[in-house]
Amino acid sequence: MAEASQHSALAARRLRGFKLHLLAYAAAMVALIVVHVIVQPEQPWFVLPLVAWGAPLALHCAYAMGLFGGGR
Repeated sequence: MAEASQHSALAARRLRGFKLHLLAYAAAMVALIVVHVIVQPEQPWFVLPLVAWGAPLALHCAYAMGLFGGGR
């Protein structure tokens, strides 16, 4: 029983960390897109940080879901 509560606490911590990462990503991407539209709308340079940060975000999502095994 105690192991189940430890597992759920760990899952909650992972999910909270992922939510913060997702919030930071979304805020930064909105800011970059606004800057893109104002400064240089003819060149889509904002796509590079969008993808470059999106890949680690996807890995963080997989970690938060427990897809890397072990559970601990």
